[in-house]
Amino acid sequence: MPVSYIRILYVREQSMIGAGIKRGTAELAVLSILEEGPLHGYEMARRIEEQTKGALRFTLAALYPMLYRMEQRRWIRGSWETSDNGRRRRCYRLTPAGREKLSPLRQEWSELFQALRRLKKVAHA
Repeated sequence: MPVSYIRILYVREQSMIGAGIKRGTAELAVLSILEEGPLHGYEMARRIEEQTKGALRFTLAALYPMLYRMEQRRWIRGSWETSDNGRRRRCYRLTPAGREKLSPLRQEWSELFQALRRLKKVAHA
């Protein structure tokens, strides 16, 4: 199945996904994965790809600016840590504001998917 690059994440097949949908998908994925516990960027991208069976793949070049924006909104908090091999890396945690944002985001996506399922052509695609 061909993979096309779409700014923040890869999506299988060619598609015309709007910027708002891409951003919302990426934000939901990051907040959801951080709900499991703190992670650094590379591990975050790896787990999202693994848990979505490759449907969502973040490029690190796009992930870090998004993490910065989410940190500015106070949805996540980053702190520098030293790995076992002595290298510094930024580890991100979900904040209370991020938890508050996660619930309505999930609800919006749930409502969107329910609406799409009601469309006969989409339901049988």
